[in-house]
Amino acid sequence: MCRHLAYLGPEEPLGRLLVEPAHSLYRQSWEPRRQRYGTVNADGFGVGWYAEGDPVPARYRRAGPIWADLSFADLARVIRTGALLAAVRDATLSGADAEAAAAPFATGPWLFSHNGAVKGWPRSLAPLVESLPAVDVLSLEARNDSALVWALVLARLRAGDEEGQALADTVLEVAEAAPGSRLNLLLTNGETITATAWGDTLWYLACPGRSTVVASEPYDDDPHWQEVPDRTLLAASRTDVLLTPLKEPSEALATAPSKEPRT
Repeated sequence: MCRHLAYLGPEEPLGRLLVEPAHSLYRQSWEPRRQRYGTVNADGFGVGWYAEGDPVPARYRRAGPIWADLSFADLARVIRTGALLAAVRDATLSGADAEAAAAPFATGPWLFSHNGAVKGWPRSLAPLVESLPAVDVLSLEARNDSALVWALVLARLRAGDEEGQALADTVLEVAEAAPGSRLNLLLTNGETITATAWGDTLWYLACPGRSTVVASEPYDDDPHWQEVPDRTLLAASRTDVLLTPLKEPSEALATAPSKEPRT
């Protein structure tokens, strides 16, 4: 239901990563090549980026299509960064949250995006809302499935989970509550990229020791792009990429240690 991209590497203008490539995220807003669900990503867009010496990213988000925003064209030409996360959105359900519903979502050093849809939203995740602190529910940026998935991830990060564990456990929890959900999650802290492939396409392009790009689909025809298998957790830095298979909810339950009876 959207396309997203994260980058780590030498400083580059935003436009060189998001606009100039032949099949850039900019072009994917109206002509994605590998999108399985939806056809046009015109319900908002956003980009978050990191400035040198500042661990808290800046964001620019809008409710309309990226191609209609002339201010973004100027920003993309002059702003340079060594780490970013950007997304173009095809809304699962239309709503009134405008740019607040557009990724990336952000808290502290993290930027987050969700490509997909939660099956049966919002009723299917009602039991999971009860597990969140009330302040997290009340402070949701938007009333959409992606914002709630981010709240579930963030609760785990604040509890001390490392990024890969937080994403993997959230995917497992949501997939169990809402079978058939598509949960391609993308997270960066400016130094690493963590992502899941769960129901939609995910690719990466690695130049070891220099840069890493993780994206819903390749932005050019470089033969070094690698597709991430479905049901996989990706953990990347500027130097390497690690892929780990994710279990289905039924498999995780079958292998979970049994609890000892209380005496």
